[in-house]
Amino acid sequence: MSLPKRVVLVGPMGAGKSTIGRLLARELGYQFLDSDRLIEERCGANIPWIFDVEGEDGFRQRETAMLAELAETQGTVVATGGGAVMKSENHAYLRKDAKIVYLRTSIEQQVERTRKDRNRPLLQNDDPEAVLRNLFAVRDPIYRQLADIVMHTDRKSPRLVVRQVMNRLNPKTPRHKRKVRKEGRDHA
Repeated sequence: MSLPKRVVLVGPMGAGKSTIGRLLARELGYQFLDSDRLIEERCGANIPWIFDVEGEDGFRQRETAMLAELAETQGTVVATGGGAVMKSENHAYLRKDAKIVYLRTSIEQQVERTRKDRNRPLLQNDDPEAVLRNLFAVRDPIYRQLADIVMHTDRKSPRLVVRQVMNRLNPKTPRHKRKVRKEGRDHA
């Protein structure tokens, strides 16, 4: 089985898309691209500022344009924003020449990972946990529908998740057989 031209990570905020994406890209020898960071670089402003000035609709338009651009890349691991799946026109951009990996995490884990992060405009209210629950209810079925691989990240180190994703992207012979084969080559 050959590796995909692109790997696209989808999932809720706090699932580890950026952290896991960087490690996965390194493991694959691919370039890591974070759609949210690229939008910020292009705008010269952070996402909360874009939300304040242009609203969520303005941000989502920028996101769609970025996903269209990233769909043309190869040898990349792309981390998307949690809401990238909400516009159906984005689905074709996400799928193009890619394997989509849904990094799934619990609401509790999301709350823990995002509670001090002020760079998440949708959570800047009195009850961020309720927002996360509502977003999960709406987005989880879409993530699942798009995903080629669903990977649970709760209580797992990023390196373990990367190993598990790698095994799903490119299943190899069992580890013990690889070791024996490698040892055999060393003696030849």
